[in-house]
Amino acid sequence: MSGPVRDPAGERGTAAPAGRAPADRDAAGRDAGDREPAGRESAGRVPGVRRSGLRNPVAATRGLGAATLGLEALVLLLAIQPIRVLGGRLTGTTIAVILGLAVLALVVAGLLRRGWAWHVGTAVQGLLLLAGLLHWSLGVLGLIFAGVWAYVLYVRRVILG
Repeated sequence: MSGPVRDPAGERGTAAPAGRAPADRDAAGRDAGDREPAGRESAGRVPGVRRSGLRNPVAATRGLGAATLGLEALVLLLAIQPIRVLGGRLTGTTIAVILGLAVLALVVAGLLRRGWAWHVGTAVQGLLLLAGLLHWSLGVLGLIFAGVWAYVLYVRRVILG
């Protein structure tokens, strides 16, 4: 019979993966990085086991937030032409608001390492909703991205606890 050879259950070795020394494993065979810092265990959770399974959950959530804000900036920039075609009053103020929101979203995406930037990201969603007063399509984009941002915050809360 051809195919990969699998170890029977329970006969897995404790050999370290490439680039890791065997000392990086605990008695149960888990990577040392899989354990939570002391004092982080809570009721109902197994001590020493990460909740999310991600190697760096903080960076993962930060990347999700930054990608969302980056996509929002791109969509805002691309929205200028459809607003013009739909017969919206595309004044200098409207263009300045759209460009300002796009730049603000990109700046906040770069600042998500700081805790306060997540609150500013929420404020960006509120400002985009207010921009709906200039043109209805900006309000629709505001509703869509506010929903996406709410989901990003939910995922962040679930992963980081």
